[in-house]
This record gives sequence, structure tokens and C-alpha cells, in this order.
Amino acid sequence: MMENDSREGSVKMEFDFDAIDEEDSPYPEVRASVSNIDDPDMPALTIRMWSIGLVLCLASNAANTFFNFRYPAPSIVPLTLLLISYPIGKLMAYTLPITTYRLPRWLGGLEFSFNPGPWNVKEHVLVFIMANVAVGPAYALNLIVVAEKNYGMTISFGFSICILLATQLTGFGLAGMTRRFLVWPASMVWPQNLVVCTMLNTLHAEDDDGNGGTSRFRYFMYVMCGAFIFYFLPGFLFQALSIFSFVCWIWPNNRVVNQVFGVQNGMGVSVLTFDWTEITFIGSPLMVPWWAQVHTMFGFVLFFWIVVPVLYYTNTWEFAHFPMYANIAWDRFGGEYDVSRILINDTFNLEAYIAYSPLYLSAGYSMTYFLSFALSTCILVHTALYHGRSLINGVKRVKVEPDDIHAKLMRNYPEVPDWWYMLFLVSFFGFAILANEVWHTGLPIWALLLSISLPTLYMLPSGFIYAMTGQGVGVNLLAEIIPGALLPGNPLANMVFKAYSVQTLIEASAFVQDLKLSHYVKVPPRATFAVQTVATIVSAFTQIGVKMFLFSSVEDMCDPHQKDGLTCPHNSVFFSASVIWGLIGPTRQFGVGTLYHPQVFAVIVGALLPIPFWLWQRRYPTSWVKSINIPVILNGVSLIPPAVGINYSAWFAVGFGFQYLVRKGSFAWWSKFNYITSAAMDSGTVLSLIVIFLTLELPKGGVTLRWWGNTVHKNTLDWNGIALRPIPTAGLPNTL
Repeated sequence: MMENDSREGSVKMEFDFDAIDEEDSPYPEVRASVSNIDDPDMPALTIRMWSIGLVLCLASNAANTFFNFRYPAPSIVPLTLLLISYPIGKLMAYTLPITTYRLPRWLGGLEFSFNPGPWNVKEHVLVFIMANVAVGPAYALNLIVVAEKNYGMTISFGFSICILLATQLTGFGLAGMTRRFLVWPASMVWPQNLVVCTMLNTLHAEDDDGNGGTSRFRYFMYVMCGAFIFYFLPGFLFQALSIFSFVCWIWPNNRVVNQVFGVQNGMGVSVLTFDWTEITFIGSPLMVPWWAQVHTMFGFVLFFWIVVPVLYYTNTWEFAHFPMYANIAWDRFGGEYDVSRILINDTFNLEAYIAYSPLYLSAGYSMTYFLSFALSTCILVHTALYHGRSLINGVKRVKVEPDDIHAKLMRNYPEVPDWWYMLFLVSFFGFAILANEVWHTGLPIWALLLSISLPTLYMLPSGFIYAMTGQGVGVNLLAEIIPGALLPGNPLANMVFKAYSVQTLIEASAFVQDLKLSHYVKVPPRATFAVQTVATIVSAFTQIGVKMFLFSSVEDMCDPHQKDGLTCPHNSVFFSASVIWGLIGPTRQFGVGTLYHPQVFAVIVGALLPIPFWLWQRRYPTSWVKSINIPVILNGVSLIPPAVGINYSAWFAVGFGFQYLVRKGSFAWWSKFNYITSAAMDSGTVLSLIVIFLTLELPKGGVTLRWWGNTVHKNTLDWNGIALRPIPTAGLPNTL
């Protein structure tokens, strides 16, 4: 089926296919998914494309910003908008007038039409590209919320919009400057885009069964409606189906049972949940390849079901005095760490810190830092061993590598000048300077230059690895340690440094991925540039607006037991990191003589881990060991916290069903419906959650159903986060 789709192409044109030169990509995965033909006259930047794209992207961006503050929460993924926009585009093509209008000569005399013909693949992919850069909340939003909520600072709208635009669009400029290395060469496959191209081929080839079978779109509608209706059970009527810790209901006061089978703060060994938002909290299990799921689950079981419990029940580093998987920082008295007690005039005070308490971490949180230290060196060594030669050859070939058919077809369109991207890079770096100097964050310009140097340095290595293997190199840990060491005691400066470095690299990677997608679908580069720019700028204003609305109208926002689940889990993690690295500093938290100093040796462990596996597969090339990817094992569990055990165990159980059993037993069904099932479940659940919140939970204090099915899970030690051991009356030892 896929080969047939590739042969027919993703656009409907009157071509003599037998007469077409069968030149194609040298990579079979690309040949199977991407069309090797193009129609240069096909319209792309149409009025209906802008209308559909902006409305869907802004609505989904607003929804995802809301979900960012909720736990558990789904997210509207760009693939969902790809499917939703298809019938809307078809409807507009059917109903809008086909009249061509001409502007007056003094306005340029341009011609335009609300309906330039059938809804086509280039319009469609531009909607997806807008979604890919605009639907997710910006990482810098965490900085704004934490500064206001946790540090009591007053953050103005001007600072908020400046820092969001700076962190997102600096990466856009960086992406454009690297496209000759990461987009144009055929060897830069970007396998994530092949799924999108397959979906576009499916929709625009009208790939319905000729024997009366269910079409993909009809199946999508069935599943979406079912998911919408079903979510009213775990989302409102019977909430215990979401927090389905049924073993804890039987023994609600048994500490060990609640820690092992608990869903809220426990290991999640019970596996079961009927809440799609819990299952997909770390990503859809229907989208992640099976081999990656096995690696991730192996890492989760090893580190969080074996090592963490051993450390916890032996009370290593006082872990047993805190909930096993808590995502907040603690003081020695068992309370949430009160940063106001070590701040004087918004800066760190050493005497107050010594008098108060060192910062304690939960076992799960501590393990995440151990793995982050290990990953920081592991991924570099792994890349050098497994991909070093390929990267060197890729750099050498980048100017002489012959163009494939896709690069040749793209010559029909004018390229975006490099100076456009350079202008974005310089201009939005200027926005970052403006935000820091006008609003006095305490981050000097030299440190801001250092913060942008990190993503600039890692962009090409990360991009090469990401494009060829799907593994990117992150800068999170470096972006925390560097400002923590250079600017100790200044959490706001630390957060700005981190947000700017991390978001710039994330956005640059997303922009490059979309540039490659438009390259595959033969969209004019300047059209891609336009939609990426507009969508990103408009989404920044949307996010700030939603954040301001929620914090002004929702009671107890970010409280751990907020009644609508608006507990701000990502912000809690960001805040804890800011305290560790920005306020207290890496030296006081992980330096010599501190409680957690042994974790630093993980950088050595991480550097050594890939070596024996590489040597083994070199000696025995056919051994199964060659399939082991250590960075994936370490990185797959990096979402803990705020993710907890049930998010991984339930995710893997569903993935085993679809990505292994169904794929192996009914590959034809899996090929046609697997990705659409994921998108439909996401869409239906998201719509249901929004309807519940806006109609049942928000107006006039909301409607509350008080019965056993909505309270049983709250009467357990798991829900209340009870630790294995009580805090001593005098508190834990003050090791400072």
C-alpha cells in the first residue's frame, strides 16, 4: 500500500506516470513515503490556508497552554490538526466562491481568490508546519510562572512577551543558518517527517477502500467521538478510573502497598488506568517505535522499579522521609522548601540558609539528576563511537553531495536569503537583551552571549544526530550548571539563562524539521518562512493571554490539590531546578562534602557505559547487542518528574498491544489505522476535557459530584503523599 502511495504521489495531477523519469531518493524509507513529483503552479499561501491554520493553531495553542498547568493532561499534537484541517479545507474548497478578485492598481493590482481550486497538499502541509512550531507552550512560560508564583516577583506583560519571542525566534534564525547542512542533503532524512508525508499521501490520494471498507477519515471520526464520550467517566463522573490504584483502595493505610501500587506518588505497578491523559502523559504509545519503547521501559524498570526502591527502603540520603516520587524540593522538617526563608532582597543569604535547612530531594527526583549527569557524557561518547565517522563524512560531503530529486525540484522556487535568517537571529537576540536590561533580571550581557553560545555550539552535532538517528543532544544540564556556577544566588538570572539556551535549541530543531518537511512536499521556502514566523509570533501572545486568564480566574492555581487538577506540574519541576542550581547553587547541592555529591560521579559512569557495548558489537557484528542504545535507555525516563510510575507502566502496556501484538498480528490494519487511532484518541479526549472544564468545572465554582467513585482514591496514603518514615521531632540533621 505504501509503495503504491509513493508511486502515485501526494498530489492529484494529470501526469503520464509511465513517462516520468524514475529518479528518486537513494533512501528506501524516503522513497516509500515521499512523492518524487511536483506541480510548481499549485497554490500554497492561500487565504483559506491562513484562515484554517491560524484558527486551529491558536485554539490548540491556547488549549495546550491550559493543559501545561494540569495533571494529568493530554496535548493536541500537530498530527491531530493535520487530520482535522483536511475536512475543513475540503469543505471550504466546496463552498467558497471561485471568483477571482483584483486589487486596485494603487494597491498593487494583485489578483486573489478565496477558492483557488481543490484543497491541496501544499496548503495542508503549511497548516501542519504552523502547528508544529506553535501548538506547544514555550519553555520560557515556566520562567514567568515560577518567578511570579514561587518567588513573588512582579512580571510585566512586556517582559513576558519579549522573553517568549526571544527564546522562540532566535532558534528560528539559527535553524535557517544551518539548513544547507541539515535540510538540503539527501542523507539528512529526518525520519519523523516520513510519518507526516505518509498521512498526506493517504489523504490526498483519496486512499479509501474500493470494496466499501472504512476510510481512514471515517474511522477517525468514530474513534474521536467515542473518546469524547468516554472521557466523561474518568474526567468527571467516575474519577477513580483515572487514579485507578485499586490495590490501594483495599489497603488504604498500608505504606508499602501504597508506595508500590500507588498512582499519585507511587511506583505504578498496578499498570491499569482508564484515563488516556495518564497513558499519553509522556507521549502517545501508538507513535513511538517498539524498539524505543522497550529501551525506555527497560530503563524505567531498572532505575525506578529496582534501584530507586532499594535506595528508598534503605533510607539512602534520607529518601525514606519523603514521598518516593514527589516532584518538589523539601526542607529538613518535611515541608516544601520555603525559599522566602533564605532570600533577603530577592537574593540568596548564606546565614539564613545555614540556619534554615539544606534542600532535600525525593528518591525519584534524585535519580533523574543522576541519569542527567550520566546522559550528559554518555550521549557524546555514544555519538563519537557509533556516529563519529558518519558525522565527519557528512560534513565533508555536505558541499559535494549530489542533489536528489527533491533538491532538484526545489530549484523551481526562490530560496530564502541567509540575511533574512541572520536578521531574525540578531533582532531577537536584541529582544533578549531588552528584556534583561529593562526589567533587570540580573543576567549580564556577557552571560546572555554565553547562553546563546550553547545552542549555537550544539546545533549542528545535535541536528546531524537527530536527522539521521532520531537522537538529539540536549543542553538542559549545562544550561543549569553554568549560570549556577557563574551567578550563584540569583535564581531569576539562572532561569533566564536556562530558558534561553534550552528553548533556542528546541525551537531550532523544530524549525529545521519543518524546513525538511516543506522540502519533501515541495513547498516554496519563502512560504514556509512566512507561516513559521507568523504562527510563532501570534502564539506567544496567545500563551501569555491564557496564562493571565487562568491565574486571575482560577482559585488555588498551582496548589498540589487544586480541585480541577491545575497543579502546574512542569512549573514545580522548573522551580525545584531553579532552587537547586540558581538559588542554592551546584556547589552547595552537589559539591564535595554535600549529601548528594556522589551523584556527580555519574558523568564518569555515563562516559564509560557505551564503550563495552560498542566493543562487543565490533567483535560480534551480528550480535543482538548492536541494537542496544544506551542514551535512549537513560533519556527515556527523563520526564520523571513530573511523570510518575503509572505514566510509564500504562504507556508501555498500551504500546505493547498496538506496536507489538497488533503490528505483528495484523500489519495491514496497523499500517492503515494505528496513527489515526492515536490522533483520534488525543482529539476526542482533548475536546471532552475542554468541554468539562468550561461547562462543569469553571462556571460559578463548578459542579462537584460527591460519591465513592470520586473520593475513594483520595482516602489513601498514596494520594496524600505519606512517606515511609516520619520526620524526627527536631527535623533531619542539618548537614550544612
